[in-house]
Amino acid sequence: MSLVLEGVSRTVGGEVHLEDINLTFERGEFNVLMGLTRAGKTTLMRVMAGLEPPSKGRVLEDNVDVTATPVQKRSLGMVYQQFINYPAMSCYDNIASPLRLAKLSKAEIDRRVRAEAERLGIDHLLDRMPLEMSGGQQQRCAMARALVRDAKLILLDEPLVNLDYKLREGLRAELRELFKDRDTVIVYATTEPEEALVLGGKTAVLHEGRLVQHGLTAETYRNPATVTVSQVFSDPPMNLIEADVRDGRMVVGGLLDEPLPAHMSDLAPGSYTLGVRPHHLFASSVGEHGIDLAGTVEVAEIAGSVTYIHLEVGGHDWVVLERGVHMVHPGEAFNVHFDPSRLYAFDQEERLVASPATERG
Repeated sequence: MSLVLEGVSRTVGGEVHLEDINLTFERGEFNVLMGLTRAGKTTLMRVMAGLEPPSKGRVLEDNVDVTATPVQKRSLGMVYQQFINYPAMSCYDNIASPLRLAKLSKAEIDRRVRAEAERLGIDHLLDRMPLEMSGGQQQRCAMARALVRDAKLILLDEPLVNLDYKLREGLRAELRELFKDRDTVIVYATTEPEEALVLGGKTAVLHEGRLVQHGLTAETYRNPATVTVSQVFSDPPMNLIEADVRDGRMVVGGLLDEPLPAHMSDLAPGSYTLGVRPHHLFASSVGEHGIDLAGTVEVAEIAGSVTYIHLEVGGHDWVVLERGVHMVHPGEAFNVHFDPSRLYAFDQEERLVASPATERG
């Protein structure tokens, strides 16, 4: 099945939730909706599912207009952020519930329930009630109920967001394997760039109800089409600074006056926004090849095995992602070092005009 959104808009009480969305999802692909909170991901999924009508536009399944088809008549499975299971029913009965509504035989229901539970690693929990299971096990049960129907469309709305880090990491790694043999359209919504990159496939980046980029996930990350995408599809967001290009050099007043790197050598003279990812910045080390910029520490966040060092650099807030634990204090000088071949350049319309030849991470 293919799912096509043609000019889909959704306005509620004069507030625009979606604006002119055009997207095609093919069966067998893993599709990610990437965007910040309130970007329109859930609204778009509800339109796909038939739970909300678009104000404009159409939804087509295999070239058939299903815009007005109610959700009850769609071949659909949906998993939400919350662990939505029937509390008075066992794990087995929760998974079996859509099959019973479809009036399948008892033997077929049993076969499908046990097969799906085994695939999700909860076959030993089928007799348990939801409240007797952990959060991760409850979400696996909810996923099994959505998947057991072999629906044409599977929608997953940030299904791992309420799990702890280790559970989230484990389930992420399993999801691509879980869906790879299904002849269905899969759409997965997330706010987390790392999650999108792990899941792969194709990513549609949404921002304030608009589609700002769509393509292969790795390619979209490596070549963000606009400044907006560079901020949304990066965690922490890409560091930005304004620069002038003239006479084959890039100049940031009082901070930087360096030759253009090779991948930016064709830029016409003018004003640009330069960007560099937080994990491509390092504490300055005299003698290293590259560029140094002077910064002042604003705050440092230690998160497990990494430290996020927030700096003021030329009037801009920057973030350095350093491996390990680093003790720095507000107000301290902190010079950052980077390879100019890692720079991105955006024009005055905030469109990407130069990106690194290789992006290794």
